Amino acid sequence: MSDESERRRLEECVKEPIRTPGRIQSFGTLLVVDIATYEIVTASDDAVRWLGRSVSELGSPTLEWSVTAETHGDPIRIDLEGEPYDAVTHRLADRVVIELEPADNTPDVPTASVVGAIRTLGLVASAEELRQAAAEEVKRISGFDRVMVYRFFDDGHGEVAGEAAEPDMESYRGLRFPASDIPQQARSLYLTKLSRQIVSTVDEGTPLSSVEADAPPLDLSSAELRAVSPHHLQFMRNMGQASTVSFSLIHDDRLVGMITCAHRTERRMPILLRRALEVLATQLTLQLAALESIAQLRRDLTIREQRAAVLAGVPSSDDPLLTLVDGGAELCRLVGADGAILALDGLSRSVGDVPTTERDVLLAAAGTEPFQSSELERTHPALATLMPGFAGLLVVPVAAHGVLLLFRREVTQVIRWLGDQTPANRDTALSPRNSFSEWRQSVEGSSLPWAEAAEEARELGRELARALDRRHEARLAQLALVDHLTGLHNRRSLERRLETVQQSGEGGVLLFLDLDGFKAINDRHGHETGDTVLRVIADRLTAGSRATDVASRLAGDEFVVLSPGTSAEDGERFGARLVREIAAPIRTPRGPMTVTASCGVIVIDPAATGKQLLDAADAAMYRAKNAGRNRVSL
Repeated sequence: MSDESERRRLEECVKEPIRTPGRIQSFGTLLVVDIATYEIVTASDDAVRWLGRSVSELGSPTLEWSVTAETHGDPIRIDLEGEPYDAVTHRLADRVVIELEPADNTPDVPTASVVGAIRTLGLVASAEELRQAAAEEVKRISGFDRVMVYRFFDDGHGEVAGEAAEPDMESYRGLRFPASDIPQQARSLYLTKLSRQIVSTVDEGTPLSSVEADAPPLDLSSAELRAVSPHHLQFMRNMGQASTVSFSLIHDDRLVGMITCAHRTERRMPILLRRALEVLATQLTLQLAALESIAQLRRDLTIREQRAAVLAGVPSSDDPLLTLVDGGAELCRLVGADGAILALDGLSRSVGDVPTTERDVLLAAAGTEPFQSSELERTHPALATLMPGFAGLLVVPVAAHGVLLLFRREVTQVIRWLGDQTPANRDTALSPRNSFSEWRQSVEGSSLPWAEAAEEARELGRELARALDRRHEARLAQLALVDHLTGLHNRRSLERRLETVQQSGEGGVLLFLDLDGFKAINDRHGHETGDTVLRVIADRLTAGSRATDVASRLAGDEFVVLSPGTSAEDGERFGARLVREIAAPIRTPRGPMTVTASCGVIVIDPAATGKQLLDAADAAMYRAKNAGRNRVSL
């Protein structure tokens, strides 16, 4: 389908005066009455058979005012010269428009059947099934050959989402149609006029005449009998339709769909039934909106849970990028991508199926601003050359941390259209299609559209940024309580734990350990070797302690172990074991080394301050050191 041809058709449609055609459909009669004078100021030319004079002679106030004043849009049954008519009125500034439709020879379908249909439809649990069920119910009620339920997409084109038709008719269900089939100016009319009946595609209509020679064309936007665009009549004839009735599906002041009844021969629908089906259409729209909202909420919940699972390990991970890469399949599945490049805090990794171009080149070309395309070759050819085989790119910022690039491979999409969309199926570029049989179009050079996945990916980026921020904050908080070299608790953390033990009253012991002659290791072998020794000692203290014990490094080569609930005797044995384990040979880059420790043990006094307890433990340690080192002192 040519975008240029579609644009020209839409522009041509705008030129048609569909609100003021100057004619009505000839099966009915229209009168316009001045409210102040009761005079008939405009009438369809067929009204002369009742009025007995030409429109230029009109102005008699003999028309019953009850018809014009009391109905206000609701039809009433009246009798004119022994024949029944349905009369309906609406206001137009200081005038009242009266429309008369013959009430004989029209199907007599009780509106109660519409109530039953609404009850039946109320039991349907999915939007797709509801559109199909609505088509079936309206066909049963109306008796028309074919009933279609349309839904419209954001770009204006539509789809036959539900259909009920006679067995010998070709099915249109699932077929798409371009926006020009129902142009914008026609759609705007459906927002104010909830139904539209076209009784005959060969009806040239009846002209309107006014007593005012310079009167502007009468606005028939709200009229039941408004004449039909010749272009649309030809469109209907090409579809094999002799008559149609359409009903608006309106949500949030937008035309989101329609119900269209079509018949192969001329057929009129009584106005009371049209009014009842307008109610059904309104109820259908409300139910569709509710079902789609529920489905969206369920989908959002599932996506939220999947997103949480993908990001669960990030805040506590030592390497968040690696954590995301390990869960790369789930990440790509979450946003419907074939592959991704993750660039976070100066590092980047790839997951899934990505272009072969160097990662840094792709990152530089894509940038960090939000961006999406499913047709790179058409929209951004320079980018497309870097991504052969890929047509979809989504750039998702991750706040100050970096960016996610998400890729989709090119796929061939097959679109099922309501009729061949090429010029071969039209007499001219602006004329209706001649055939409406299913026509399949293969679309290449694009990926599947990102659609809702784009916003889901952006939310993933926002939540990933928050997870990385939490991780950074947690690491800062951890660094405030952890010795950066050994990973043990630092003095501040030890004092907090010691205070908790004192408050609990469970008692325990403090073990103060100082390495013997450690300065000589640093002096002879360097600080790198000394740091290796300190890390090994820290590991031995952790391995030799209980889960409830707190091993900490105060500074330099001084270590303290808090052992809650431990007696003095057990504390002394605990200290002796740690001293033995520390004395085992240590492997370093400079070869095996041995270092010993002196340990002081004190019982925790709940009345003492933390400083007093550490000073006492330090003093006990010096007693062990002064007694010969590599031993324990109480």
